[in-house]
Parts: sequence; structure tokens; C-alpha cells
Amino acid sequence: QAQLVESGGGLVQPGGSLRLSCAASGSISSIDVMAWYRQCPGKQRELLARIASSGSTSYADSVRDRFTISRDNAKNMVYLQMTSLKPEDTAIYFCFAVPGSWGQGTQVTVST
Repeated sequence: QAQLVESGGGLVQPGGSLRLSCAASGSISSIDVMAWYRQCPGKQRELLARIASSGSTSYADSVRDRFTISRDNAKNMVYLQMTSLKPEDTAIYFCFAVPGSWGQGTQVTVST
């Protein structure tokens, strides 16, 4: 299974933007689906966005039109561009690759 390492989290003001990156230890070109999840304090892990090897994407209603998932198979990277961030987006964000690889997570805090 792929080893995944997220980066790019941090503190941002409401309305701001961040880009999260997920670096895979090996080739992702053969991985059918990669995704981003998040876990808010006291809540279950939530699927935010997924991207297939074909490039097709899907999003949770809570982030659609604000977040964009992309993948660069040549670099073995997956990205999550986040815009119009809200305080309720504060969470630990995780990268996922089927069938079951998780990164360690990166903290995103949206606050003044």
C-alpha cells in the first residue's frame, strides 16, 4: 500500500485559502481513487472529495464550489485547493488512497 504524507496545513483567516498536498511513496497512476477526508474535534471522519484515475471528481455538499481536488500522477501527488475557508472547516485533513492507505493528517485552523 502507498505511504502518504500530507502537508500545507496551518492557520488561516476566514475567507482565506490553503492548498494541501499529499505525497505518495510510490506511483499513484494505478490507484483508482484517491481522496481527502477531514475530522473535526468530536466528530467522525468526513469524506470531502475524491478523484478517480480518469480524473473524474466528486465532492461533499459542504465543500463543493469551494474546494478542488486534483492529482498529478507524474509527481505522485494529490492536492486539495481550499478557498473561502470558514471556521467550521477547522479540522485535521487526511489523504486517502484505495484500498486503505491513510496519511498522518495535517491540521487546518480557520480563525481570526
